[in-house]
Amino acid sequence: MKIEGKEYRTIWFENNIVKIIDQTKLPHQFIIKDLKTINDAVNAIKVMEVRGAPLIGATAAFGLVLAILENNDQSFLKKSAESLISARPTAINLKWAVDRMMNKLSGVNSDKILAIGLNEAKEICEEDVKFCENIGLYGLKIIEEIYNKKKGTVNILTHCNAGWLATINWGTATSPIYHAHKKGIPIHVWADETRPRNQGANLTSYELNEEGIKNTIIADNTGGILMQRGDVDMCIVGTDRTLSNGDVCNKIGTYLKALAAHDNGVPFYVALPSSTIDWNINNFKEIPIEERNSEELSHMEGLDENGNLKKIQVYPKKSKAMNLAFDVTPAKYVTALITEKGVCEASSLGLRKLFNK
Repeated sequence: MKIEGKEYRTIWFENNIVKIIDQTKLPHQFIIKDLKTINDAVNAIKVMEVRGAPLIGATAAFGLVLAILENNDQSFLKKSAESLISARPTAINLKWAVDRMMNKLSGVNSDKILAIGLNEAKEICEEDVKFCENIGLYGLKIIEEIYNKKKGTVNILTHCNAGWLATINWGTATSPIYHAHKKGIPIHVWADETRPRNQGANLTSYELNEEGIKNTIIADNTGGILMQRGDVDMCIVGTDRTLSNGDVCNKIGTYLKALAAHDNGVPFYVALPSSTIDWNINNFKEIPIEERNSEELSHMEGLDENGNLKKIQVYPKKSKAMNLAFDVTPAKYVTALITEKGVCEASSLGLRKLFNK
């Protein structure tokens, strides 16, 4: 997708260096950062210079390529893989990508391992682009149905950033929106700011602006009244881990949006590539829910009156804060799952039938 009219992907490999868009600097600064070592890749995931389940997975894959460049010994690769998996525990794509890479690299001769690893990392990226494009095409049909009935602007509410900045290109939740926009369907997006890191305000609104799609940033608790007023035609979000029973683990606050949508008869869709499905878990209590530094809540970052990026404290110094990064939306509140294979019911039967499991 585009930034200032130029096409970009979120990650690429160039001259033995992994290039990423540093998302901690958006929307105020556009910086391309170099990852040169496995530690650089692990840190980029931890501090959220890259974020979004598919992009985390791709970064981990390229991280193992960087590990090979440092030391192609199998024991070093195994240690690097463990470091990557532990960087962020909730998004299943991270482990999925590392396991896929390690299965490909296990026992490979040292003179071939770099070429094989690099090829596999690039393949993971290309698959993600195609999967996200397909998600968009299937989701487009849903938006078209709403538009054909309404004959007016389709108002879509989304939470966090499941846009192209969270993937390699297209995004998951935004892919249907981009496809609808390209087809000429009038779209307006309600973008939850998504505290505490404000991915909706800083990233979703930013990328929608760059593509010329109308959007409005709203406080996280605004969605309910908008649904009551009839100002939301559909909700669509991404997911960091979808369980085999259709439960969806996504950015904190997603569950509350699903409850509000259910109460107001607003369809609630979840867009995901199959790499985000955890086929081994059907009990949400088994998901490791990441708890991040409370400073993400107690402090905020933005531009001062002179245009300088500043961090300020907004909570009382004596106050404690809890910063859980994800929650789980039960499948019963999900209208349907939109995947690269098609649209299915959010259930074990729906998923297994679609993916022939």
